[in-house]
Amino acid sequence: MARPLVGIIGNAYVINDDYPVQATGVHNIEAVSVVADANAVMVPAMPTAHDMDDLMAKLDGFVFTGGRPNVHPEEYGEEETAAHGPFDRNRDRVVLPLIRACVEKGVPVLGICRGFQELNVAMGGSLHPEIRDLPGRDNHRMPPDGTLEEKFALRHEITLTPDGPFAKVFGTDKVMTNSLHGQGICIPGPRVVVDGRAPDGTPEAIYIKDAPGFAMAVQWHPEWNAANDPVSRPLFQAFGRALRCAV
Repeated sequence: MARPLVGIIGNAYVINDDYPVQATGVHNIEAVSVVADANAVMVPAMPTAHDMDDLMAKLDGFVFTGGRPNVHPEEYGEEETAAHGPFDRNRDRVVLPLIRACVEKGVPVLGICRGFQELNVAMGGSLHPEIRDLPGRDNHRMPPDGTLEEKFALRHEITLTPDGPFAKVFGTDKVMTNSLHGQGICIPGPRVVVDGRAPDGTPEAIYIKDAPGFAMAVQWHPEWNAANDPVSRPLFQAFGRALRCAV
């Protein structure tokens, strides 16, 4: 049986300040190809680059990756402020309708960091522009200094719903994760179930209620050290199993 084909959503970058590119992290590719045991294909975050129906017909699942730009607040009915930016409207235009179509048709989707926030917005939810400004909340942003290993180090515990979908994947209702995000869920969408929270109450794990296929997302970055991390590995393995069931 051929390995499933997974679309990894890309991000816009500029090389040497003048050459635009679309790219995705090597860790995303390795997590999909090695841990989920699937073939990885980058999907440019460009509305003119592809047709959504064609993408869904050819790909068996999607990973909605992290990225520095945030979902534009217009997508959840709020005014733009400096705290919301920067933005990537092209990615918004590709990803939000793609998520809704995948959830409706049962195509497996896994959201990571920005992808976690995209799942919530696509399903009718909203976001806080800056978690650390809320009373009683911690600073969840990436540490400004240090090596990549230090920036992606485990930083806090996540408490999951006992016997919920994530606890079943991990085999426990408490896990340790990294933390590299500024925004977060404000109001969950009508079908968005918050299944895990950080110690300060910030939503960190969600799934889509009554989705016919795998539709889960995490606010942390499980692609980092995915083959060895005891939390990342079972998450990508579960995604891989869902892909093979959907083929």
